[in-house]
Amino acid sequence: MAKKITFGILILLAVLIGGFVIYVQLSWNKTYDLPYPDLQVSTDSTVIERGRYLVHGPAHCSNCHVSSIEDMIAADAGKPTPLKGGAAFPLGELGVLYTPNLTPDPKTGIGRYTDGQIFRMMRHAVRPSGIASLSLLMPFWNMADEDLVAVVSYLRSMSPVENEVPPAAWTFMGKAVRTFAPPFRPILHPTPAPTAPPMEATIQRGEYLARYVANCVGCHTQFDPSTFEAIGAEYAGGSEFEPYPEFHLAVGEDPELWMRSPNITPHPNSALSKFKTVEEWKERFRKGRQIKISPMHWGPFSRMSDQDLEALYLYLHSLDPVDHEVGELMFKK
Repeated sequence: MAKKITFGILILLAVLIGGFVIYVQLSWNKTYDLPYPDLQVSTDSTVIERGRYLVHGPAHCSNCHVSSIEDMIAADAGKPTPLKGGAAFPLGELGVLYTPNLTPDPKTGIGRYTDGQIFRMMRHAVRPSGIASLSLLMPFWNMADEDLVAVVSYLRSMSPVENEVPPAAWTFMGKAVRTFAPPFRPILHPTPAPTAPPMEATIQRGEYLARYVANCVGCHTQFDPSTFEAIGAEYAGGSEFEPYPEFHLAVGEDPELWMRSPNITPHPNSALSKFKTVEEWKERFRKGRQIKISPMHWGPFSRMSDQDLEALYLYLHSLDPVDHEVGELMFKK
């Protein structure tokens, strides 16, 4: 009898595991038929220049959509670098992502897609193929209509560069996470405003940048490394970034070093509290990258306007202080 029960349990487990595997394989690349946003690309030079500022500044697209680690370093330093994509972004046991080619090349870049497809990608996190992306990597769903138009208009104005980018290489674990984790689902009900807050030193402008453009909230909030869901207070830091050995070695750092994001709420023990005045805050940003392996996009942020840096300072100081000691920012496991 005991053998029969054991055998039955094994059969049940095999069926459950097999069913799970089949479900994941059939569901991980599910497609979504969401409508295209009613937005139009502009050829107005003022709009394009606004897009240039966002792409190479607070939205920091220029740091990721390059082709190599060397290009990442060059772009962060402000050197003109084609946004032809192809850089690998390892996600540990989940697999590897490759950044898309953002130039208007008709074969390998965004020249293949309609304006509607690109706007839907940014607004709903749904690719031209209909497959959902990892929305947290491009958290622009509530970017104002005028800024979204400016970004795409600028990208359309760039010189096309042909560069075939490989598709993402998901492990089975990565496919399983894609199947069940909310961050891999479309943004169904974004609430963007038609216009962005004016570029002035206001709390409203600072919140807009921190949430919908620069994504301060994304990195300075502790997330579960497997599901990418928030598990800590906003802006209180604590997210851990695993080593990117190739990048670390390229900048002359220990390839085993991890990093944590600091607490940037106005708590007396936070990183924000180190800057007693807005002038000190701006001075730090103007210096750019100090920690070579910091996941923060210091290069683009160093080129933000005075008004935007002041707005961020005002907004972060308007938050409730959170007592969260994150520990050493650089560490080994």
